[in-house]
Amino acid sequence: MNHDSKPAATSATFALSVTSAASPAAWAAARRSACPGLVRVVAALDGGLCRVRLPGGVLLSTQAHAIAEAAIAHASGTLELTNRANLQVRGIRAGSEAALTAALVEAGLGPSNATSEAADLCIADELRNLMLSPLAGLDRAALIDTTTLAAPIVAMLQGEPRFAALSPKFALLIDGGEQLAALDHPHDIWLAAAARGAAVRFTFGLAGCPADGAHGSIAAADAIAFIEALLHAFLDLAQPGQTRMREIVATHGAQAVLQRAQDHAPLDIAHERGWHHPGVDLALRLGVHESKHGTVYIGCQPPLARLDAATLHALATLARTHGDSTLRITPWQGAILPNIDNGNAQDVLENLQTLGLITDPAHPLARTIACTGSAGCAKSRADTKADALRLAGQLPPEVHVHLSGCERSCAAAHRAPYTLLAVAPGAYELYEQGDDHHQHDQQHATHMAPFGRAVASHLTIDAAAQMLTQLTAQRPRSTSDV
Repeated sequence: MNHDSKPAATSATFALSVTSAASPAAWAAARRSACPGLVRVVAALDGGLCRVRLPGGVLLSTQAHAIAEAAIAHASGTLELTNRANLQVRGIRAGSEAALTAALVEAGLGPSNATSEAADLCIADELRNLMLSPLAGLDRAALIDTTTLAAPIVAMLQGEPRFAALSPKFALLIDGGEQLAALDHPHDIWLAAAARGAAVRFTFGLAGCPADGAHGSIAAADAIAFIEALLHAFLDLAQPGQTRMREIVATHGAQAVLQRAQDHAPLDIAHERGWHHPGVDLALRLGVHESKHGTVYIGCQPPLARLDAATLHALATLARTHGDSTLRITPWQGAILPNIDNGNAQDVLENLQTLGLITDPAHPLARTIACTGSAGCAKSRADTKADALRLAGQLPPEVHVHLSGCERSCAAAHRAPYTLLAVAPGAYELYEQGDDHHQHDQQHATHMAPFGRAVASHLTIDAAAQMLTQLTAQRPRSTSDV
């Protein structure tokens, strides 16, 4: 499932004013989805919700300014960063949907090859679910620069008419071996760079995470052709109602998918036995760190993924003034400002902190995830963001916790060390992460939240804080907690 924040109410689709005579309802019915997008503005309790997809997470400073201006002109000015490295505009006013979409398209935030027809633009927009490390092209430890693959992959996705049948949730991950990567985010297809002697190959997996192990490997030069062949194989084998790779693998097996892919592109696929990703350091998502260009990057995070238009304007200005005029939105609901001169790093860091952004991974709110909550989502049983702020003041050191208003787990694409699941306003069930990866996969396959082992029920936030303190005093610190 796509773990960007989901809409709370019935989807309402709005066409651009420049659309053809075709009814928006007709093409929306042909491509049903609850996922918001650039054209598909959906209804939530706090107004319309628009998701701006950022393939690879890259956002130009000019585009960030345009989003902020559009959010003020057509919405409440509230923005969200998602755990698929996208950005969402909340509180869109009724009747302003088309104007908002047009402003974002004008800023270059839409698909590059789509026409102005709503149906074409909607489909092309929804085919851009490509995640890279936010350090792609910046990390000296990386084995390959995956930024060179992003544009060709997106062009391939949009250039093949058959791929319009793919679900808006169908997602790809390309990992270049960076020290910072979203290894616990499930994807339909993932590729991860691995050194094989003097060569670099891509290990790959179908329907899962790099941390789960690989199905095989291919030459790095074959990456785009391989993904294209896999997409054709998926569509060949998919039955009505099957929209995700996990469903095809469960029905036919991974080998059948690979054999069908080779009918489309007879590539050399090597078996991979016992491969495991070397791991990442999530502390690198925040603060000042060296990059390979002799500069530094600075990572920051808005509290609980929310920021206002003025803060986005300020971020864009810092990126233009001190960096390379880009922001990298991260899968941890934060942002990275790349290519900052080391002499300006402290000033930029202080500016980010003045804006109320978190720059220290030890900060309680850097260790707290919360969904939209009942203030914006009809499905949420509690005001999770308000409760998360209260919990953060009592959170034990080094503890990471996820507050979810319902079982859909919109805010977290992974199983957090501890999860508080709302059962009523101010009341939560507490879950603790285990090591049962098979259960993790099965729960994702059945759209159940992978929360782990139930520990306690009907806890207030204060009682939950006390329970977390007791549990962590008994639990050895592990790499899952950082």
